[in-house]
Amino acid sequence: MQTVTVDPIERSAIRKVSIRLVPFVALMFFINFLDRTAISFAGPNGMTKDLALSAAQFGLAAGVFFIGYIVLEIPSNLALHKFGARRWLARIMVSWGIVALLFTWVSSIPGLYTLRFLLGVTEAGFFPGAILFLSMWVPSRYRSHILALFYLAQPLTIVIGAPVAALLIEAHGLFGLAGWRVMFFGVAVPAIVVGVVAWFYLADRPSQARWLTAAEKTWLTAELEAEERARANASTQHSMHARAAFRSGRVWMFALMYFGLIYGLYALAFFLPTIIGGFEGQFGTHFNVFQKGLITAIPYLPAALALYLWSRNATKHGVRAWHIGVPALIGAASIPVALYMQSPAATVAVITVTACAIFSALPNFWALPARFLSGAAAAAGIALINTIGNLAGFMAPYVTGAVKDATGSYHAPMFVVGVLMLMSAGLAFAFCSRARLPKPGDGIAPVTLEPQSHSS
Repeated sequence: MQTVTVDPIERSAIRKVSIRLVPFVALMFFINFLDRTAISFAGPNGMTKDLALSAAQFGLAAGVFFIGYIVLEIPSNLALHKFGARRWLARIMVSWGIVALLFTWVSSIPGLYTLRFLLGVTEAGFFPGAILFLSMWVPSRYRSHILALFYLAQPLTIVIGAPVAALLIEAHGLFGLAGWRVMFFGVAVPAIVVGVVAWFYLADRPSQARWLTAAEKTWLTAELEAEERARANASTQHSMHARAAFRSGRVWMFALMYFGLIYGLYALAFFLPTIIGGFEGQFGTHFNVFQKGLITAIPYLPAALALYLWSRNATKHGVRAWHIGVPALIGAASIPVALYMQSPAATVAVITVTACAIFSALPNFWALPARFLSGAAAAAGIALINTIGNLAGFMAPYVTGAVKDATGSYHAPMFVVGVLMLMSAGLAFAFCSRARLPKPGDGIAPVTLEPQSHSS
């Protein structure tokens, strides 16, 4: 077996980036996801009753966030390039923190819709901006590991955030506010504070980092510039008109695959606290607010572990289509089954399987478009895929709530989730049978999506 020797400068540079930047950007993502999903904790703990929300209205309030997000995502990304990732990410955090703070005093359904839309507008560009920022600091061979660590913040948001949100809700009467209003206040303030800190803490590129030595700056800058030149050459060699991405079956296959995964993620994120809140009527059990918060957190701790181990396997052996297809298939089968369990423990156990499946598939999904698209295909195709995913973020809570109102239970909407995740699994396996996925180091170039010379 050949031993790979890593230069001490390279090792120390990557270690410093991993310690100095990744935890802080993950903290930003933690706060981002908590503020985005805080409505799921507020709903069953007083907000739905105080604002007289139906399940469909709650779902629309949760989902309208993504409309604002989609509208401003591309302009926000352009602004990030113009003003720099550090300034723009800090600005995004402070802006969404201010809007999130206003939820403390929301008093009507139209006001709730407006604030959720504005929250999407102010958060627009954060996630791709954070991914881009981290990509500007490490060479591609380290990126999958770095991004897996970053993605861990998403399930850990619920592991830590659900009990914290419950404690804030239990502070009912603080400042004369209802518990759910105290919770909105408590989760909004950190976004403003960390956004201000980010302005001074982050640096846009290695050459500006005071915490790197001159040798580490030189090595990182040279590696990243070499990769940028290689990408520029590839874009020249494989250039295509961006509109071809919209005519490509492969891009739409990726988009629909992502749609099913994101639909499952947000149906679970926005309605799990409500489903757990229904245990009392379903099983005759009683849990206080903090206990409900702990129960909500249970599925996400194993999910974080599954995400890490599954991504580690994918990084070691190369991402294959089954790294997405197998978890999606497990999620498709488990999420409807959860509602037929005969006890809270059994229900939560099955939901835990679903959470593990969703979070195992998502981080590995993006390796496929990046590996098979290049040049203009990457820009246009990935933008289309991400937009379709955000549409799933809008549809999942709204359709779930509307179907629940129409049928009187969550059984039918969870079957919808199962069918869409089954679609994702099927597409992943179909893709595997149609395309050869390059293995790490086998030298296969990305595939471009050339415009078709014939009508299909």
